[in-house]
Amino acid sequence: MKPGMSLMRHYLQFKDLRAEEYAYLFDRAASIKRRFKNYERYQPLQDRTLAMIFEKASTRTRVSFEAGMYQMGGSVVHLTTGDSQLGRAEPIEDSARVISRMVDLVMIRTYEQSKIERFAAHSRVPVINGLTNEYHPCQILADLFTFLEARGMDRRGAIDLDALKGRVVAWVGDGNNMANTWLQAAEILGFTVHVSTPSGYEIDPAVAGVKDASCYKVFKDPHEACAGADLVTTDVWTSMGYEAENEARKAAFANWCVDSAMMARAKPDALFMHCLPAHRGEEVAAEVIDGPQSVVWDEAENRMHVQKALMEYLLLGRIG
Repeated sequence: MKPGMSLMRHYLQFKDLRAEEYAYLFDRAASIKRRFKNYERYQPLQDRTLAMIFEKASTRTRVSFEAGMYQMGGSVVHLTTGDSQLGRAEPIEDSARVISRMVDLVMIRTYEQSKIERFAAHSRVPVINGLTNEYHPCQILADLFTFLEARGMDRRGAIDLDALKGRVVAWVGDGNNMANTWLQAAEILGFTVHVSTPSGYEIDPAVAGVKDASCYKVFKDPHEACAGADLVTTDVWTSMGYEAENEARKAAFANWCVDSAMMARAKPDALFMHCLPAHRGEEVAAEVIDGPQSVVWDEAENRMHVQKALMEYLLLGRIG
């Protein structure tokens, strides 16, 4: 085992890492991003291979992981549902045993969290959750890094994780995998999530897996949830896999469009985020996502930088 390396770790939920590990990851992401912006060659993952398994289609997840791995000097094997449907041609456990003997790292974007957990339990290499129905840890990793870039730099220009403590994040919309992951992040990093969802689409604290109920507050009125928020964020009303509910969801979510009135309830310097793709006029108004408080494009780019830091950490441990 090389210096700095530790026992094999998976990243299946946000709570799989501790606060001090996130402080390290954000610092590494900032360093890796600076190198990228300065066109500096940095390839610590030479001769390493990432397998990406997609049961759910993706644009940002594929591009960010694939480009990131190539930039770090590694190579990528891309598997789609046509190539490998987990548990169809062979048991998930067998797929894990085979694939993990041929690559150094696996990223899976699938439906049930149980699939990725079963795969990880039989994998010889680290497994990363690229998205499941229950959690989306890499997206929240990018969102928090984006917020810290904008509002959490110390006098030396370094990321200050303590800048998250006491902050308020307003989640407006579906109690989905993003909402679950925001709650996990709040419990670990010391901020509060104001959650507002339509009736019937609430978060399930048991699925989120949070023990400290003080890390979130529930609001029936989304405008009240946004009051005093440092960050307002949302997601599409109909996530992948729930298309049959689309019309019912449009009716139920009609009052949960993040518009300028909601943003006006937040702090004057509040940021707006969306994990994308976005539907202007549905979950967010055009004047918000395309307005001066929106950081969605930085947020999208930062998926690549934080994931590069994550892959480096899972494969090499702490650097320096």
